[in-house]
Amino acid sequence: MTKLNHHFQKLRDGYLFSEIEKRVSAHQKKYPQACLLNLGIGDVTHPLFPNVVEALVKASYEMGDIQTFRGYGPSDGYDFLKQAIAQNDYSGIALDEIFISDGINTDISNIQEIFSIENRVGIMDPAYPVYVDVTVMAGRTKPLLKTGGYGGITYFPCSEGNGFQPEVPNAHVDLIFLCSPNNPTGVTMGRENLTKWVRYAREHQAIILFDAAYEAFITSDAPRSIYEIDGAKEVAVEFRSFSKSAGFTGLRCSYTVIPHALKVRDAGKIQSLNQLWKRRLDTKSNGVSYPIQKAAEALYTQTGKRALQETIESYSQRAKILLEGLRKIGYSVYGGLDSPYLWCKTPPKIRSWEFFDFVLENAHVVTVPGFGFGCSGDSFIRFSAFAERDAIEQTLSRFKALA
Repeated sequence: MTKLNHHFQKLRDGYLFSEIEKRVSAHQKKYPQACLLNLGIGDVTHPLFPNVVEALVKASYEMGDIQTFRGYGPSDGYDFLKQAIAQNDYSGIALDEIFISDGINTDISNIQEIFSIENRVGIMDPAYPVYVDVTVMAGRTKPLLKTGGYGGITYFPCSEGNGFQPEVPNAHVDLIFLCSPNNPTGVTMGRENLTKWVRYAREHQAIILFDAAYEAFITSDAPRSIYEIDGAKEVAVEFRSFSKSAGFTGLRCSYTVIPHALKVRDAGKIQSLNQLWKRRLDTKSNGVSYPIQKAAEALYTQTGKRALQETIESYSQRAKILLEGLRKIGYSVYGGLDSPYLWCKTPPKIRSWEFFDFVLENAHVVTVPGFGFGCSGDSFIRFSAFAERDAIEQTLSRFKALA
């Protein structure tokens, strides 16, 4: 008899954004004439850069010419894109330490495969919900608790009290999910705090899974890469993406860095995480398509860099307008400076889903309820600045009318 992975039964009913879509759909049927403003899901609004489109088209024509046609590509990506990444994004990272993929979500979900089920996982709270869900699916948790969290996970609360900086735990953790700038709070981890985490990982022989999806938005002196911290190459994997900075949410291209210095001691042997990940890709992946990787390479030209900077500045300016506007109305808001996300506190005694529904019903504005990112987020909602400026200004006008 066929049996299922029973750990899937422990997941909450419905993925966060699926539930939001369901409520928004019901709202649109109820108010078909309403002008809905979506500042919820973090999808981009700027189109692909012209030189990226040109590279994509040119590479596609190459695939139609017998002289330049390519079949299967390297499972871990073409060297031309790796070279561009190594020269522009890092110092001292080798090409074979870079792995091209179709998105951070894919790699974060899959990397747990190469670790024992016995590992204890630690996750920021609040955090991107995929960290928790894939940990549940892998069988590393106990059932959902009444508090809303899962047994078997060590949570690192990020609150107003600690400046939304996850604090190093007293207990032992093996796999550590960190994200900076954090989704959803929009707050970066300071150099001092990140140094503490690297030190903890070295002392406990733990591994940090560092999500740097929004590093391009950092304008402060916060680290843009965990490898800016001494010793991090021995304990950390870093994930980066072209999705939010360059509009690749539809094209799908990102990369993961696993240094050769990152080793795991297991069963009396020292294993290279880099080699294990490469072995997994060789078996389970045929890589990202050639045209898409050529499109990503175009981002590293002078034209691509200028367009990238202009796009990031545009989103950052919208985040600043939203941040200042909400604060002027009277809301307590965080993030929005090094990140396209803003973390807005709900009115007293009102939980996040309740406030989400209230805002949707009375202002026709879509946000994201903080509880969907973890128990510590239940008194917040998240705004995304990935929206047109007019939508940002209309949102502020509607929120002012609610006050």
